[in-house]
Amino acid sequence: MGNSSEDKYTKDGTVDIHGNPAVKKDTGNWRACPYILANECGERLAYYGMSTNLVNYMKERLHQGNSTAANNVTSWSGTCYLMPLLGAFIADAYAGRYWTIASFMIVYILGLILLTMTATVRGLAPHCHDGVCGEPTEVETAAVFAALYLIALGTGGIKPCVSSFGADQFDDSDELEKKRKSSFFNWFYLSINIGSLVASSVLVYIQTNVGWGWGFGIPAAAMSVAVVSFFLGTPLYRHQKPGGSPITRIAQVIVASLRKSREKVPADKLLLYECTRNKSAIQGSRKLDHTEQFKFFDKAAVKSREDTIEGSVSPWRLCTVTQVEELKSVVRLLPIWASGIVFAAVYSQMGTMFVLQGNTLDRRMGPSFSIPSASLSIFDTISVIAWVPLYDRVVVPVARRFTGRERGFTQLTRMGIGLVISIFSMLAAGILELARLRAVARYDLYDDVDGVVPMSIFWQVPQYFIVGAAEVFTFVGQLEFFYDQAPDAMRSMCSALSLTTTALGNYLSTLLVVIVTAITTKNGKLGWIPDDLNRGHLDYFFWLLAILSVLNFGLYLLIANWYTYKKTIAI
Repeated sequence: MGNSSEDKYTKDGTVDIHGNPAVKKDTGNWRACPYILANECGERLAYYGMSTNLVNYMKERLHQGNSTAANNVTSWSGTCYLMPLLGAFIADAYAGRYWTIASFMIVYILGLILLTMTATVRGLAPHCHDGVCGEPTEVETAAVFAALYLIALGTGGIKPCVSSFGADQFDDSDELEKKRKSSFFNWFYLSINIGSLVASSVLVYIQTNVGWGWGFGIPAAAMSVAVVSFFLGTPLYRHQKPGGSPITRIAQVIVASLRKSREKVPADKLLLYECTRNKSAIQGSRKLDHTEQFKFFDKAAVKSREDTIEGSVSPWRLCTVTQVEELKSVVRLLPIWASGIVFAAVYSQMGTMFVLQGNTLDRRMGPSFSIPSASLSIFDTISVIAWVPLYDRVVVPVARRFTGRERGFTQLTRMGIGLVISIFSMLAAGILELARLRAVARYDLYDDVDGVVPMSIFWQVPQYFIVGAAEVFTFVGQLEFFYDQAPDAMRSMCSALSLTTTALGNYLSTLLVVIVTAITTKNGKLGWIPDDLNRGHLDYFFWLLAILSVLNFGLYLLIANWYTYKKTIAI
């Protein structure tokens, strides 16, 4: 990025004279972030206000069994984290992050309104009497899923853009701002969990004790506040101009390298094709330095005799080194991305199996109050809220003394620590389930109508707390890593890529439940996860996830050791 400080500031605040992201002195930095953080807090309050207790809504209102309800929730949640690929493409290629967020927020609110109507409006809401609801009609069931998947679409335009848009407010060429950007990701994740805290405590209580109409209506109101907050900060934002379709650029490199598969890559990499001007060939992106991995793609930047004769060459025949390195960056990210899928499957248990496990425990707090089982996720949130400032203010300075690194740990090390911590969350959940089943046998509760075991639900606190600690290391590290390692003009797309680990983690959880159920219910057996968990073996499912997590960490160590960080060229 820029040469002198004068070069970096332009009148319109979009790009500098080199075609790179512009920096205006009176915009961006931390002054713009409160509006973005408040927006994220409100949106996450709305999301978790729906999702945290959704498995119980499916059971109560739609009369679904444990496995069906859990799978519907994880499938929907997975879609919420898969749709960001669409939103990211629109942002990077055409609309920019600001307008993509603004547009998809409207779709999100429409979905929330429809979901609220499915709990309140006759004809869309199942008829209920004294807390018991009748069988839903096809229209009522369809309305619930239509609302949920409208919300998933809305999420797709917000999630991949908002963290990148916040990071865009910090100038990478300014060392002080670059350092602040690292802290931004910690506080961004904190804002997510403040929204989650309210959702898992207040909203779950309202849904359980007041009604689903209020329980879904409040998230709709929270999302409206998030929209207002986002637009209030408009004059302070820095905007990165979209760089054109990243998918097209990737396709051009693949096609050009295949067309030149017989060409020999010169030993002197300076002979590879690159723009000779200061300006990068890709709008809003810095040039990338050549790396040695995936040498086959370098053929796309080899200037053949044909190219020299023709003069002006099609980008489907000749690509710049920066364009080639864009593709290499994405390919290098894929193994790291894949290693996050098992972690995301572990994380998804908080909204499904942890809740179902909690339903069977003693939820009483005093003589007249019972805590909803879904509200136990508040301890995950409390863990995150405690760990974020602790990590930023204590762990990083201490680690810095030993490693000499400004961030304390490399991003890859940080994510690896989180993967290890997540293993212990499944061990804690499995040990609790083992103790719960022993209590069932001790008190002979197999035929108990309520199925509640005389063990306090607060024995679940350790597993939630450990997941929260793992999140701060893995998910926050992942946010920062994918933003930093993404090419400038593909940051929304790479942020979306990191989010799809959560989607695939949810789908993996769904797949595991389907496979486990199919195998363990053969010959008329109840299986590991029956509707009556007192006769099941949910602990086996937690052991399975713990084993998968150990194997995943072993592969991660190999991947992290192989990874090469991208290198930008100052122009």
